[in-house]
Amino acid sequence: MTEPRNVLVIMSDEHNPKYLGAAGHPYIATPNLDALCARGTRFASAYTTCPICVPARAAFAVGRYVHEIGFWDNGDAYDGSIPSWHHALRAGGHRVVSIGKLHFRGQPGDDHGFTREIVPMHVVDGIGDVKGLVRDDIPTRKGGDKMAKYAGPGESTYTVYDRDIASRAQIWLHEDGTRDAGPPWVLFVSFVAPHFPLTAPPEWFYRYAGMNLPMPKQYRSDERPRHPAIDEYARVVDYDPHFADERDVRRALAGYAGLVSAMDENVGKVLRALDDAGLADDTAVIYTSDHGDNTGARGLWGKSTFYEESAGVPMIVAGPGLPRGMVVDLPVSHVDCAPAILDAAGAAPLGPLSGHSLFDIANGAMPARPVLCEYHAIGSSSGGFMLRHDRYKYCHYVGRPPQLFDLAEDPDELVDLATDAGHVSILRRCEARLRTLLDPEAVDARAKARQAQLLEAFGGRDKALARGDLGFTPAPGTRAELD
Repeated sequence: MTEPRNVLVIMSDEHNPKYLGAAGHPYIATPNLDALCARGTRFASAYTTCPICVPARAAFAVGRYVHEIGFWDNGDAYDGSIPSWHHALRAGGHRVVSIGKLHFRGQPGDDHGFTREIVPMHVVDGIGDVKGLVRDDIPTRKGGDKMAKYAGPGESTYTVYDRDIASRAQIWLHEDGTRDAGPPWVLFVSFVAPHFPLTAPPEWFYRYAGMNLPMPKQYRSDERPRHPAIDEYARVVDYDPHFADERDVRRALAGYAGLVSAMDENVGKVLRALDDAGLADDTAVIYTSDHGDNTGARGLWGKSTFYEESAGVPMIVAGPGLPRGMVVDLPVSHVDCAPAILDAAGAAPLGPLSGHSLFDIANGAMPARPVLCEYHAIGSSSGGFMLRHDRYKYCHYVGRPPQLFDLAEDPDELVDLATDAGHVSILRRCEARLRTLLDPEAVDARAKARQAQLLEAFGGRDKALARGDLGFTPAPGTRAELD
């Protein structure tokens, strides 16, 4: 982008990229995000750096991959020790403000780089989910019933929190965004929906509950793919066994869809405030989510896998100088957001960045490079790495068999080609390409060494397991629940 301008970054939590009207979903209502797509560019193959909240948000902040920055899991939160795009903007004299979920460490003395944090959500007690630091002989977590138990109509602390975030964002845009106070501002608005609990506002829940929603793909036990890494996650984070029947599953799907539409409604309020305040013509907008959600596909719920539903994210950019109504199929990553934000606002990075500006990519600067996603967290005893390049998705697990999918021929990832003799050479090329970027075994060892250090500092394995499992991070002003 040529002239510095304001930037509005909107992030949701756990938004499966398939649950978007503009992406062709058969029943989801997302009129505000669809309108943003119509006036901007949608990236149809966008990925998180890690399919779980805390490391994904750390990497998004720093603009580098997880193995480059070392915040590995939900018990190892960003503390501001590595410069972020927030720090770079503040150093350049910009106002850079967050409203809503951050999921950083959030301890006294931590400097996350914002000029102001409004109602931030950080990890519990500054330590987060320490039970996830256990990476060997992992027991089944407690509280797996929460996905099914809370699915239905109503309000949760998260839906209340999200409405507060939307209200505060509207106020900030009208009151602070219109002030002529030097360089362009950057506002980061971060919602929690559609993250579970799957308790959706009634007006949205009942919209979907009456649709007799189709069951998730490969949901039946005899349809589910088998792989050691996927089986381990399903055992440790045992959400699905708590669904008694198809009615329970459909209730959860209606709850998830209702939360997506409720989030879209809140996004619409923020975008209308941007327009009503007279700021839309001079503001670039980015919408994404920290990661996706399996939403029952293959019998999986939550995130933590490399399937498109979980590792994929929605990614939309709009604003002056950006193509309207364009869809870009080239794989992109969250690491491409930091260069875009800094470039648009006219600020220089304070350290190396791993990506390319989304705005440049939208305008035709198409880097032919692989995109990486990795996982070293809850429910995994082995480090995992996903490489997306061209039509192929390659998943490498340390000490375990790989996976390979041809997304051009098989966008639903129904056929794993890793054991197909006709794809041996492709599999080898994918592994070689991954190893030009990193050493999987060395990275796995680094992650586990850091986790062992944090586990010892907490008091050891037994104390961590005795602490209990976080149902979900509490909204500001509410208490954490440990099962």
